[in-house]
Amino acid sequence: MRKLVSYALVVVVLLASFSACEERIEPAPEPSVKEEETQDVQDIQAKNFLKKYMGLYYYWYKDIPSGVKTSLPIEKYFDALLVPQDRWSWMTDAESYLYSESGVVVGTYGASLAQPIEFYDDYDIRIRYVYPGSPFDKLGVTRGWTLTHVAGTPVMNLIIDGIFNSTYYVSPQTFTFTDLEGKSHTFQNVSAAKTLNTRPALKTEIFTAEDFPGLDSPVGYFLYMGFESSTDAQGKPMLDDISEPVAKFKAAGCKNIILDLRYNSGGSVDASDSLVNLLASSSANGKVYTQRKHNDILAKDYDQSTIVRRSANSLDLDNLYIITGEGTASASEMVLNGLKPLMSVHHVGDTTYGKPNGMYVLMYPGSNADYDNYERGDFSKLEYVFLPICFYNKNGLGQDIPDTGIVPDNYIADDLYHDFGVSEKNIKACLYHIVNGSYPESERAVRTKSAGGRKIALAEEDTDPKYGKMTVVMK
Repeated sequence: MRKLVSYALVVVVLLASFSACEERIEPAPEPSVKEEETQDVQDIQAKNFLKKYMGLYYYWYKDIPSGVKTSLPIEKYFDALLVPQDRWSWMTDAESYLYSESGVVVGTYGASLAQPIEFYDDYDIRIRYVYPGSPFDKLGVTRGWTLTHVAGTPVMNLIIDGIFNSTYYVSPQTFTFTDLEGKSHTFQNVSAAKTLNTRPALKTEIFTAEDFPGLDSPVGYFLYMGFESSTDAQGKPMLDDISEPVAKFKAAGCKNIILDLRYNSGGSVDASDSLVNLLASSSANGKVYTQRKHNDILAKDYDQSTIVRRSANSLDLDNLYIITGEGTASASEMVLNGLKPLMSVHHVGDTTYGKPNGMYVLMYPGSNADYDNYERGDFSKLEYVFLPICFYNKNGLGQDIPDTGIVPDNYIADDLYHDFGVSEKNIKACLYHIVNGSYPESERAVRTKSAGGRKIALAEEDTDPKYGKMTVVMK
């Protein structure tokens, strides 16, 4: 049968078709049932579709529990088919899936919030980053500012009462911040953006000896938020958010690059492959940087390796520094894991999220005609999207990405007390190592807060079970 699927580490957004040794699935004939019974028939058809393809593609297909009741709601039916060790597979309805892949954020103030609790014992809510053009950006809010009051109420009171998020997202709203110099700012009647287009290349810098004494050549810094790949009218990937910064680094003669992936949850393999090909050293050209391993049914036809393919635009680096954090997931981990054996890679920051495996996207209904429509962008008949784990990623040496994440060579907690630049501890540690060949002593537990602080889930990686993604189009 011809099926349209995608590889993914947790979420998939791109579609392509392939052939497999399965019979063609045609749309079921219209059931001769009363209108109120139609949904039940469709529900059974969806479950039969799901069970059939879980038995083919699911990495642990041999261990799928037997006797799962078809009377369960489809979401619970899907969950009941999963094995205990599987904390990654998920499903959703058409509307939620298509919305999640739209690339547009709605109803947002444009900032990411976090509490620097670990190693700082600080329960304040601070700004991790602000998207350009967002409401907070227009007000001058930057990384490191502390949110002290919302609607005139102290933030910690809202957290203790369990109403912080519901209050924060009211629009318009009044916010009070303390900036990096300790000055208070109150902004009244701030309206959230109805829509906000975000780009993954959040910050690009070139540091010189004027910025950090001792540097004998320019150092490129690239804060990259997600491996995103749009397409042009011919369907070719558009990767300006990667190619433009790299071109600047090449023109400046950068031999050392700091790639900041601490908030990068993954994304398109077109983008991750492009970045790898531009950053990998000449000695890595033609070598395997990632391998995909499937179950024993698919292994012969679907196991494959990806090799480094440098181009005339590739950099000639002495060292690559990669900053990670708890939000570094999936395709970001694959890049780190894949490049470490191939070139001089220095890993700084916090342990990564831990997304070592990938999925196929199974769209229902799933006949050839349905998938032809999906490929043309017509999702009017789409009802459900199933994303079961189907493979694991390894690097060229056969090394896995640990479920618990990749531990850095030099641990530094995310520094929310400085904006991105030479004073921020992770960036500073990389620059220090370039100059001195060693890392500075890590500064930890620099603040102690009084008792009464409470932790709250603020970051996407703390709240979204589908966090982390890597998409691949099967040619």
